[in-house]
This record gives sequence, structure tokens and C-alpha cells, in this order.
Amino acid sequence: MSEGNMKPELPAEPGADSPTGEALVPARSSDGDPFAGLPDWVRVLDLWKWPLALVLVCALALAGYMISLKAAKDTASAMGRRVASTIETAKDAAAEIVERFHAGYITETFTSAIPELSSDGMKLELASMQSVETFRRSEAKTALWDSVYLGTTTTEIRVPVTYRYHLDLVGPWKLDVEGNSCIVMAPRFRATQPPAIHTHRMQKWSERGWARFNEEEQMRELERSITPSISRYAEDSRHRELVREECRKKVAEFVRDWLLRENQWSLDRFSSIRVVFADEGDREPAQFAPTIRIEEPLPAK
Repeated sequence: MSEGNMKPELPAEPGADSPTGEALVPARSSDGDPFAGLPDWVRVLDLWKWPLALVLVCALALAGYMISLKAAKDTASAMGRRVASTIETAKDAAAEIVERFHAGYITETFTSAIPELSSDGMKLELASMQSVETFRRSEAKTALWDSVYLGTTTTEIRVPVTYRYHLDLVGPWKLDVEGNSCIVMAPRFRATQPPAIHTHRMQKWSERGWARFNEEEQMRELERSITPSISRYAEDSRHRELVREECRKKVAEFVRDWLLRENQWSLDRFSSIRVVFADEGDREPAQFAPTIRIEEPLPAK
């Protein structure tokens, strides 16, 4: 066919046969379809992406919750074990304290604490008292086989003296328990030697016979005798009895301070203290009234 007779080819109608005899299928346009040419499962995945994302978020939240729940459970369990251990330790400590203050152990518990309780070495100052002591000496003289009286020399000294008493903390102690009362068998209290002589307040007086001239010598001898004499006075029963009750109370306060430090001075533990000194062993502790009771005011802190 010549060029002049050539006619343009028209597009085949849908469903028409191709020159090869196959049915013609119109080509799918990619305009406006992002999944053109991709497998169908991609299109399905796109349709379900938000539900799947929600499911994933819920799954992650659930996993986090389960993990936190397990961590909380483990923490609570560990805390419970620690609390149980603390309670058990406290019970053991309480049992140990009760045992330390039991009748069979309280003496050892107290004596082992004495070095920490004493602020003045191993001596506990208890009491002091002041007394005016009078020392007098008279000496008569005769001659010619006592036929001639030469007179009498008399000298006298009056002087204030301060006596102090203490207790040796390393002495023998024994503590016992009787109900809510602590029985204290304390060492014997002693005088602090030598007593203090207030020489600036000393008064002297002397008188001599008509043929005597030795009053000065006799006064010096009397002065020299003062220190040995008042040392004996300090330990005699008359002076000791004057300070005994004050010493007893001081020892009771010393023991009370120890019980306070150990949290044992209370109505449900020890509420009274009886003090018996070693030189009072002929009397039973039950014969002594409580030295101090818990009703008395506690020392200021």
C-alpha cells in the first residue's frame, strides 16, 4: 500500500483479539495508586497498620506492667525479709538485755560499766560534814615527893574540821533483783584522809600554874596531836553514823544513773533501789526501806 493510501491504526477495542490471537487486557494505570505493581499483601498490611500498631503498643505496655509488677513483688519480698530480720535482731537484743539484768548476771553487767560511769577515777565521793573539834590537855606538877604543888598547865585548841567520805569503786559489789527492786550490796564507805583542818579559824587558850612555865611547849605538843586524832575521829562510829544515810543515797543515785543509761529505770523494770553497805551485813536487805523510788524526780538532762 502506498504512503498516500496509508491510514492510521486505531487502538484495539477492549476485549478484541490481538494480532496474535490473545485477548487484550487494558493496562492498569499507576496514577493515584501507590501500591501499583506491588504484591497484594502489602496493600493488606497498609489497611491493618494502625490496628497492628495499637496491638503492639498494648503488648509493650502489658510487658512493662508485668515487669514492674515482678520488680515490685521482688522489692516487697526483699523488704519483708529485711523487716523480719530487723525484728528478729531486735528480739535477740531485747532477750540479751533481759538476760544481762537477770539476777545471775546483773552484778557482772554493773561492774563492767563502772569505768565508764566514774568521772573521778575509781573513787565515788559520797558525803562531807564539818565539825568543830576541841583538844584539851592538862598537866599538874608537884615537888618534894608530891608534898609541894607547883600548879597545873592547861592548854586548849578549838578548830573546825571537814570530814569527807568516799567509796572505792573497785571494792566488792553484789547486785540482786527482787521483783522491781534492785538490791545493792555496796563496799564499806571510808573516810578520805587526812580530814581538812581549817587552821585560819583555829582558837587557842592556855593557863599555867604559879610555878609552871611550859604552856608554849604543851601547846606545840597539842597541835602536833591534832592530825592523828581527827584521822581516828573520821573512822569512828559516831562520825560515820552522821553521814551514813547521805552516803547510802549517793550510792543509790549512782546505780540509778547506770539504770537510766541502760533504759532499765522504769515502772515495768526497776522502780526502786535498796543500798546495804558491807558493814551492815548483820541485817537482811528486806529490813531496809527503799533508798530511792522512781516517784522521786529524775535528774535534769
